[in-house]
Amino acid sequence: MAQSRFIRLLTRFGSTPQRVLVISCHPSAEGLIPAARQRILGSLDSCDVDVRHTDLYSDGFKPELTAEEHRHHTDPVVSDDLMRYTRDLTWCDTLVLVYPTWWSTQPAMLKGWIDRVWAAGVAWELPNGADRLVPRLQNVRRIIVVTSHGSNKWINSFQGEGGKRVAFRSLRSMCNRRTRCHWWALYGVDTSSEQTRRAWLEQLDERTIGLFG
Repeated sequence: MAQSRFIRLLTRFGSTPQRVLVISCHPSAEGLIPAARQRILGSLDSCDVDVRHTDLYSDGFKPELTAEEHRHHTDPVVSDDLMRYTRDLTWCDTLVLVYPTWWSTQPAMLKGWIDRVWAAGVAWELPNGADRLVPRLQNVRRIIVVTSHGSNKWINSFQGEGGKRVAFRSLRSMCNRRTRCHWWALYGVDTSSEQTRRAWLEQLDERTIGLFG
């Protein structure tokens, strides 16, 4: 373990640190997902990476797509209130999404961030005469999802795992073709024990440091 970490450090010597953007979405400051967010940020803080974190609820992010945005949805124009979010997205090489799964997918606040920030001129473009979107987020080479599910893995698979498809099919398709995906989920939260939750949080530390440490 120590030797492999030494080799990774030698490999990165002289190179620029990885750029990690953490987007968290939960209305409460307490609970499993806020604890997971703190674990991720704490582990990243001990690694040789540059980190930017956005808490959508603390920011008061407005998730609703405006009529004006919808009217000009193919125009590469970014409104002033979205500039910081788009700069962060085009800056990072790793995107970490931390959120609870509600109704089989991302919370409305996070879905609104996707609707408004992953826009024309930022995440994609549609050239004149073309019938397919051209991906623009070539900087993003890794997507990590940290989430919880009330039900078990089998039920989520039966329901189609909508949140996973959004992240690893739709979002990934706008990123670099070599983008790697990681799904760090805890299933069966509604009936899980404190020990199970604590073990999952500790596993987040290990996985984060394993990737970036």
